[in-house]
Parts: sequence; C-alpha cells; structure tokens
Amino acid sequence: MTQRFYSLFTIVVMAAVMVVVDYVPMAAADEWEQVLAAAKKEGTISLIGPPGTDRRDSLTLGFQKKYGIKVDYHADAGAGIFPKLSAERKAGQYLWDVVVTGTTTQLQSLVPGKVLEPLEPNLILPEVKDGKNWRGGALEFVDPGRQAMVMTPFHIGSVIINKSLATPMEIRTYKDLLNPKWSGKIVSDDPEKAGPGQALFTFFYLHPGLGPDFIRALARCNITFVKNYAQQADMVGQGRFSIGIAFSDATVEERIKKGVPLLILDPRKIKEGTHVSPASGGLSVFSRAPHPNATKIYVNWLLSKEGQTNYIRAAGYVSARLDTPTDHAEPWRVPSPTAIKTYTQEALDVKEKVIAVFKEAFGKY
Repeated sequence: MTQRFYSLFTIVVMAAVMVVVDYVPMAAADEWEQVLAAAKKEGTISLIGPPGTDRRDSLTLGFQKKYGIKVDYHADAGAGIFPKLSAERKAGQYLWDVVVTGTTTQLQSLVPGKVLEPLEPNLILPEVKDGKNWRGGALEFVDPGRQAMVMTPFHIGSVIINKSLATPMEIRTYKDLLNPKWSGKIVSDDPEKAGPGQALFTFFYLHPGLGPDFIRALARCNITFVKNYAQQADMVGQGRFSIGIAFSDATVEERIKKGVPLLILDPRKIKEGTHVSPASGGLSVFSRAPHPNATKIYVNWLLSKEGQTNYIRAAGYVSARLDTPTDHAEPWRVPSPTAIKTYTQEALDVKEKVIAVFKEAFGKY
C-alpha cells in the first residue's frame, strides 16, 4: 500500500512539474501573440539608430519582412539625439520608441535627461530573457535603473599601421610608440571629444602598466590630433603618417576592403591588450513611446539570435549573445572577461581626469 502511495505521489508530482514547465513558454507565447496583434494595429515602430546604409538595413528590413510592421528610421551618431528629443518634448511631442546608440550618449544625455524607461518590462521571449544565452550570464546594463543595455561588447583595434611604412613586429607594447623613429608620424583621434580617442586615452589612464605617466610620455611623440574619422584613415592610408591610434574601426575596415594598405594590429600581440566597447551597440526604449506594443516586438526581435546576427554582421561587431556567429569578425574581437571596459559609468567618471592629464601634457597641441 505504501509503495503504491509513493508511486502515485511520484506520478502526480512529475505531472505537476511538467505542467509548470509547459506553462511558462505557453504563457509567453500567449502574451507574444496578444502583443503582436496589438503591434500590427499600431503598424509602425519609430527608431533612432546609427548612420550607415548597412546598419540601417540590418535594423529595419528583416524586422519589417517578418512582422509587417514599418520601421521609421532616423540616423544619428549620438550627439543630436537628446537635443532633438528635448525640443520635441517641450512641444508636447513624443515621437520615438527605441534608440540604438553608444553608451556615452545613453549615460551622459539620455539617462540624466529622463527620457528613457527600464528595458526589461518589454522583454517577452524566453530566449531573450534567459541569462545563459548572454556573456556573463545575464543582460548587461550600465545604469542603476537598467535603462541602458549593452548588446555588442567587443575588443577595439587601437593601433593602425600603413603596411608600407611600419610592421606589426615594431609595435609589441604601446610603449613602442615612444620610439623616436615614430615622432611626427602618428595621428590620433582627438581625446577631448567623445569617441575612440577619448576611449583609448581612458584605457591608457586606467591600465596599471601605463597610466597618466604614459599619456604624458606620448606628448614627446609630436602626435597629430584630428577629429574627422575619414580624414584620419586617409592620412595614414595615403602614407602621410605611418601609424594611427584610436581610429574608427569601421572607417578603417572600409578602406581596407578598397585595397588601402592599412592594417589593424591584433591587440592580443600587444602586451597591454586593448579595451572593450560596444560602439553603437547600446539599446534603450523611450518613455511615453507612441507605439508601446511595436516597441516590445522590436526589442525582442533585436535581442533574439536572428536580430543580433543581422546587426553584428552588418556592423562588424560581436554580440553579447553567446549563440550568435563570430566568423564575420577577426577572432581578437571576441571580448575577454578581464579586459578593461571604457563604456561603463566608472570609465566615464574618470573622463575629466583623463582630459586634464591630456591637456597638461599636450597643451593646445
């Protein structure tokens, strides 16, 4: 009798577990279908994203084809986003749903400007919410309110050479840049503005083997600082300079595809390595979004394996999702868990110190 009882009890418990296990995805499926039906009635998602036809297409075409919901896309590199929203909202206009941009824009403008809302309440799909699908075991947010998520952390290529004028063997540590032979032959992005220059000099500042003294030492190299990404790449590509540091990876890769003799050095072969950044890989949703249901469908799609694969292949990034491909990018792009992150609030908090050391060392350059 006792054995029969326990057998019956085991069967009941197992059945109950199976019901619970089945219920979770079923519930998510039901919610998804309800939200999708409402999203199709809204018919549109309003998205602010990075410039570039490839990136725009990767963030729009696949989604539109799959769900029949139009994506109204506005390209902005970051600086114009908050002024645009601020002016619109002062006029009582709430026109935008989702933004894909860099974490500097998120942390310095959008979060303090109180124009975002927490992202997680918009997530429905189990594959998106499951931490085991993401690097570090969870979605990564860079703000306490969990409004600014990082989709694409990857290693940045910090040193670029003209293959006719320099070789990888000559740069095995950043301190090799101090060699007098490179004096007057190095061009860099301007660290005083948000961008790759500021990120790399923050990396120099934070790295225990480099630090402020290394930044001061660089002042002896007679470095030329330029703000325009295309101009930087052309100055090295055309042979006017031998080495570039802190360039836009995407701009350099475009030149390489066209046969320009540029090479991004593998940071694994540089003693101090390099830093990690998501570039234009931060995701947020706006408060008072005009298309709340389409917003939910869109962010779930973008954070799915399909959406992430579309975007990283177009942008040349690496996704924070572990089940997405990396064969489109150099192997060194995959982030190391111990690498210095230059996109967090902690990194931004030292920005003023970095700029102060830079100005002290380089003056008006």
